[in-house]
Parts: sequence; structure tokens; C-alpha cells
Amino acid sequence: MEIDFQTDPQRYKHWHLRLDGRVAHLILDVDEDGGLFNGYQLKLNSYDLGVDIELNDAIQRLRFEHPDVSIVLLESANPTVFSSGANIRMLAGASHAHKVNFCKFTNETRNAIEDASAWSQKTFISVIQGTCAGGGYELALATDHILMADDGSSSIALPEVPLLAVLPGTGGLTRITDKRKVRRDIADVFSTLEEGVRGPKALTWGLIDQTVPPSELAGVIEHLVCQREEPPHTAGNRKGIILKPLERNSSDRTVSYSTVRVDKNRTGRTATLTISGPQSAAPENNDALSASGAAAWVLRCARELDDALLHLRFNEPDLGVLIFRTEGDSATALHHDAFLNQHAEHWLVREIMLYWKRVLKRIDLTSRSLVAVIDPGSCFVGLLAEVMFACDRTYMLMGQLDGDPRPSPVATLTTSNFGPYPMSNDLTRLKTRFLGRPSAVTELFDLIGNPLPAQICLDLGLVTFAFDELDWEDEIRIFLEERSAFSPDALIGLEANLRFPGPETMETKIFGRLSAWQNWIFQRGNAAGERGALRRYGSGQKGTFDPERT
Repeated sequence: MEIDFQTDPQRYKHWHLRLDGRVAHLILDVDEDGGLFNGYQLKLNSYDLGVDIELNDAIQRLRFEHPDVSIVLLESANPTVFSSGANIRMLAGASHAHKVNFCKFTNETRNAIEDASAWSQKTFISVIQGTCAGGGYELALATDHILMADDGSSSIALPEVPLLAVLPGTGGLTRITDKRKVRRDIADVFSTLEEGVRGPKALTWGLIDQTVPPSELAGVIEHLVCQREEPPHTAGNRKGIILKPLERNSSDRTVSYSTVRVDKNRTGRTATLTISGPQSAAPENNDALSASGAAAWVLRCARELDDALLHLRFNEPDLGVLIFRTEGDSATALHHDAFLNQHAEHWLVREIMLYWKRVLKRIDLTSRSLVAVIDPGSCFVGLLAEVMFACDRTYMLMGQLDGDPRPSPVATLTTSNFGPYPMSNDLTRLKTRFLGRPSAVTELFDLIGNPLPAQICLDLGLVTFAFDELDWEDEIRIFLEERSAFSPDALIGLEANLRFPGPETMETKIFGRLSAWQNWIFQRGNAAGERGALRRYGSGQKGTFDPERT
């Protein structure tokens, strides 16, 4: 079954989005029989990928369609269960690739919540009543404030280690130590308690922010909302835009949108993503951008590229190499790039730039070999050059191709390459690229706006290789053949190790450290074997463990 990441509030099965002025109620009400696949029920507000697809969509819509919403309350429709986390039957029956990509997507979605808190003036508050375990508590950890009913039964837990022989898969271990600053010994105790802890102890340990008697819950929530409302001068001055459905045509070999095309080569196990630059001038002003709404090239392209990446992750696991190309007029692309940077203070421009930041991070975190190919007709300039810098290798044609009337390819840097779109390590891709030579970034800044031909790009270190027409096709062919001959497991490890040099952040820990360990643990017999804890969960039998430590 092909997984579709497009949805809207009218099609939600598991979430209710209710707006009350500047407050949004995001209510989890999981349809037990609405799982993405057969073979399990989503009991106790447990979730699978389908639940998180809706959550991701809701967060995007709150940012673009409801910019004046300043408070988002995460609640449960079930007073006895906030969420029991990821569905164990789903995890036990899913392929290894699906489990890992599921964890990656849920992490990205929770990071999007934190991104909205940091940059979109939205405060997220979790209201916990009843059981909140595993991924349910990890969802709460992504919010700004965790409120728990002090009713003697509400509790939080991260029971993955004692119950399932795996790790919390959505950043729980990292967030309780790095974000909430919980002592490591207390975190150790908490993460090995099957039953979890209730309100008073959770508050003492720093795992939540507030406990409230059930009778006072509504009043406390109202007080929190009043405390966190935006200043009056910002109220009501932002009109949202509707995120209309993407236009997408799919076949076995291609997925095409208005600005992105995916061509699949199953024999070579590659997929080529061609990004088409804008065909018309940038909007004249912010009003014109708002009038264009989701049809504006710069937003449309981000949404389409995001959808294409998710499609490839989940539906095409055998296509191990992603080849990025661009086509279009560089001058027009630079015009759109300049518009974004000139109007970055406008709320819609800011949200579009933040969306691009998240999409570029999605590229960074995609476990495929990434290569950019720069040939005649390319427009790897400004914002689109960030796609090139996200790749593991870049090949650039030197000169022209025989019979091709288009000019020789160039790359052009803009201010977009020096700050607005940082990686998970909080560094720009250029700073990450030249980690050992910071002066190179300063030198490149002086070249902003200059079309840089292949030899100059090679000399500056902006591309990996530059070849003339004689060697061009052969060199790319050899690279692709070589890549397909290597172990996919080894390549995943290689690429993940090399993409994020520099300082470690909470985000790099979550994706690098936690996801890597989870990837390994998911394949171990202690968890995933026939007698492993993950498979035996709910059967009344405990897992049988190999005691050897490695």
C-alpha cells in the first residue's frame, strides 16, 4: 500500500482541531479501527504513522492558515488516557525500514512543534489526564508547558526499556536531560519504571511543569492562556492563507508536481528529483504574496519537495540514491530569493522561510545517498543552492554539452546561504562544509551575487568534482554504479556520520545518537526476535534476552 502524506482537517480520523479565538484545541481522539495498515487496533489513543501525518498537517495549518492563534492546547478526548504512545502491534509487525522511518517522521513532527514555539509565536500546552506513556509523553515533552491532573491516577512513563527492550523512539531520553534538565540518575530511574510516576513525583523530578486538582483544571488552563496571549498590537493583523491540496500525478516510474518531478530508475536503484525554478517574477509586495497564497512558487515548491521526499522515504525503500537537479532561469530564481530576504519580517514570508528550513533538514536527514548534478539550464542559486549543499557530493559540468544551446552552468550565492536555513547542528551548510576553515565562509560572503562557473566553484570548494563534456557522463555513471554496489547499511552509517560535523545540539542527538541506536536495537533478537520483548508484548510472556553486552 502506498502511503499518502496529504490530508486536511475534514479527513482527519484521529485529531479534532477546534478554534476558539486565539486558542486552538488540538484534541487526540484516535479511531481504533483507523490504522494505516491491517492487523492491529489503535487502542488507548495509541498511534501509528497515520496519526502523525494528521498531526503534522495540523501544525502546518496552524502556522499558515491561523497565524493569529497564539495558544495550542494538546488534549485528549478520553479522560482516562492522554496517549499510550506508538502502537506496539504496529511496531512488531512493521518492516525494519518502516519502523525507523516512522521514528524519524515522528521526531521531525515534534521538532516542528518546537520550531513553531521558537519562531511562530505559538505556545503549546499539554493537558494530561489519565495515562500518558511512551510516545504520548514524548509528544508532551515537545510542548512548552506540561500540565497534569493531580487525581491519583494520571501518570507519565517511558516504559520502552523494561517492557519492549527498545528505546523511546521520539527523543524522550534526550529531551528529559537536555531540555528539561532532569538529573541523569533520576532520568535513569524514571526510564526503567514500567508503571511510571504520578503528579507529585513527576513535578518533583522536573518531568512536568504543573499539577492541578481536576476541579481546578479549567480555571488553570484559562489562566495560562491569559498569561501567554500575544500583545494587543499584534492581534488580528495577520490573515492566513489556505493550504490547498497539492496537484500530483503518479505512476510506477514518475511522480510529478507543478515544480518538482521525480523520475525513478528501478534498475539503477536511483531517483532523480528535478526542481523547476519560478517561471514568473517574484511578487511585487507582501500583499501580492498573500493574494497568491499557496500558489506562490516559493511555497508551492517547498510543499511539493517535502511531499516527494516523504514519498521516497516510505514508498520507495529500494531507491538508494537521490539525484537532485534544477532547471530554470537563474535570474528569476534570484529575484524570488531576494524577495524573501528583503521581506523576512513579514509573517507569511517568515513562515515560508521556516518551512524551507524544515524541508532542507528533511533532505539532510534522509537516509539515502544524495548527489547534486549541475548542468546547463540549472538554477542552483540562493535558496536552491542550499539543496546542493545538503548533498553528499556535487558534480558540475565544466563548459557546455555539444549541441546544447544553453549557457554553461553557474552557481550563485546570496544571503540565503549565510544564515536563514541552518542545519540541525545550528550551523549553516557552508559553515558545516568549511568547519576547519572558517575564513573560507568569509571569503565566500564577498562573492554574493556573482555567477560562479565550474572551475571557480571547484577551486572554492563549493562542488566535489567538475568535469568537461568528455568525462561528464562517464564519471556520473561510474559514481552511480559504485554506489549501488556498496552495502546500504554501511552507506547509511557513513552518510549519517559525515553530515553533521561541529557542535552537538538536542536535535542532532535525537536524530544521530538516538535514531542510530534505535536502528540497531530494532534488529536485535532481544527486541525483534521471535522471543523478543517487542513481539511478546501483550502475550503474557516476557521476552527472552541474550545476556551478552557488546
